[in-house]
Amino acid sequence: MSVLKSFFKDTIIYGLATVLPRLMNFILVPLHTETLDTASYSDNTYFYIYAAFFNVLLTYGMETAFFRFFSKHKEKEKVYSTTLISLLVSTTLVFFLVIFFRQSIAEAFSLRTDYFNYLVGVLALDTIVVAPFAYLRATGKPLKFTAIKLINIFVYVILNFFFLWAIPKFSIEIFKYDNSDLVQYIFIANLCASAVTLLLLSPYFFRIRWIFDKEVFKEMFSYAWPIMVAGMAYVINENFDKWLIPEVLGKDINGAYAGCYKLAVFMTIFIQAFRLGAEPFFFNYAKEKNAKTTYALIMKYFVIFGLIILLFIIGFIDAFKALIVRDPSYWKALEIVPVVLLANLFLGIYFNLAIWYKLTDKTRFGMYISIIGALITIGLNIWLLPEHGFIAAAWTTLVAYFVMMSVSYLLGQKYYRVPYQVSRIGFYILIAVVLSYISFEHLRANYYLSTLLMTVFVVLVILLEKTELKALLNRG
Repeated sequence: MSVLKSFFKDTIIYGLATVLPRLMNFILVPLHTETLDTASYSDNTYFYIYAAFFNVLLTYGMETAFFRFFSKHKEKEKVYSTTLISLLVSTTLVFFLVIFFRQSIAEAFSLRTDYFNYLVGVLALDTIVVAPFAYLRATGKPLKFTAIKLINIFVYVILNFFFLWAIPKFSIEIFKYDNSDLVQYIFIANLCASAVTLLLLSPYFFRIRWIFDKEVFKEMFSYAWPIMVAGMAYVINENFDKWLIPEVLGKDINGAYAGCYKLAVFMTIFIQAFRLGAEPFFFNYAKEKNAKTTYALIMKYFVIFGLIILLFIIGFIDAFKALIVRDPSYWKALEIVPVVLLANLFLGIYFNLAIWYKLTDKTRFGMYISIIGALITIGLNIWLLPEHGFIAAAWTTLVAYFVMMSVSYLLGQKYYRVPYQVSRIGFYILIAVVLSYISFEHLRANYYLSTLLMTVFVVLVILLEKTELKALLNRG
């Protein structure tokens, strides 16, 4: 099997680990939007904003550092054990420190204390399993990785339905069940699912010799901390709008905005699946003679598939909104979806480009670029949101990710030149954006013509890439 076929095979398997949980989450979006009003849905969104932010702090870039050092270090077991021990120790210390001051910290973040307790529990459990999950990916065990991820989401979904649907519908008696505060049961379900995941991965805590190498840790942390800062900036880029909108426009608007944001989830799934498969591959393949050519090829087809997803979601957006976000009170924010989809595609391109600073150990550039994006996000949202409403937040996200993508490309061509087919990629993006605009503004709910536009794009790609596609398909 060729290297590319192997890469796509692993990416498809990792895609299942991303797609199936997200599809199961699709089942939850109608459940959540039907059982929670927009204000409560805003509280749910708030919870996961803080979860994303603290997750970055607690992992402090060690996952990416693990892949980098595991691929080049001779004593791989030492790299894994050092990563595992560092995350275990730091998470335990932070957990007890935060629990001790939980009352004041919860008040500072405008979270109820019980919500904050659930948040700390979920974060601690999820951080502890970062190293075992990374080990499965680095050692080529995508099936086991996927199976555990699916079990996690299965537990989460089942408990959501039990707490939010089964108990009220069948009047099940359960101790201290509170019908007036249903959102807390989403957090409880998450905590239980994280505990099950830790149990399933527990063997990977004992199959190694526990060795903490100070020198390895110093090298890894030096590589990792800029990634942590970049990760924090990324969380700001993704969530600052959902944090600011309740303060400026109200919780109801934020709930609608966050609900419609979910319609862009297919693009997010695609990007996440790609990252899970690509990151270990890029590090392991870096020493090959044709590595840069391969990276350029992967980039082009990543963009093509992303644009097909863009056209598909926009073409069938009215069907998706009725299926996923069933409450019409959420639909007031539907216009953000095309903008957010394109923004997320630019983010995916940025993630793809980011390999240059990871392979050259210049991770501080990733930090600088992400900070630029965060400053754009904060500045434009504060400036535009009060006057232009939630659509300004969507356009701000697009601008921030476009700038990050552009800056990363220009710097990458200086420090690690990859022969990306920029003209061809730009042409495809332009055509897809024009077709998407026509579909969203003039062909809403006309699924036949929207499908025709998507078909036109696919045929165009096949005609332009037919020679290369034949070579790829015939390669053994």
